[in-house]
Amino acid sequence: MLNVIAHLPTRSLSAIVEDEFFVKLSDRNIMRIAVLLAQKSYDEGGCPIGGVIIDNNTRRIVGKGHNTLVQDNDPYNHGETSAIRDAGRQDFSNTTIFTTLSPCDVCATLIYMRQFDRVVVGDVTNASGNEQMLREKGVNVEILEDPEGIALYAKYRAEKPELDIEDWKGLAAIHRARF
Repeated sequence: MLNVIAHLPTRSLSAIVEDEFFVKLSDRNIMRIAVLLAQKSYDEGGCPIGGVIIDNNTRRIVGKGHNTLVQDNDPYNHGETSAIRDAGRQDFSNTTIFTTLSPCDVCATLIYMRQFDRVVVGDVTNASGNEQMLREKGVNVEILEDPEGIALYAKYRAEKPELDIEDWKGLAAIHRARF
């Protein structure tokens, strides 16, 4: 069922999934959906990072997405920004964003600027760094490492190190590393 939820458009979920189902989803279940979205990105040739946003009261999914830097030729369509874009214009102060990897500087800034209540990070093994800054900005940060997500990102990083660098630091970082 989590795989179905990951791949259905967010707007369709309310017509297909009953509210009681979302209330039963644990944080690990939500992170599993984010990892399934990361897998989708990887399968499309992109960077395996997924994001899911839930309403803290109802636990309904209000936004989800995956990194499409490669697929859409979009340097800032990370898992988090994709999920935020999917959620649309709303008050995020009573929501939680789940991300399969520690947020980059841009995504971390967007998370605190949009005043998310909480961020749950699924992988600080492969990358970390902005958790303390988010805490200092008033965001509740929880680490809920997901072994499958960690393994997927490690595999991606080993297979496509230049895409990993591009996703984090841009093409200029790759060009500087070559010279």
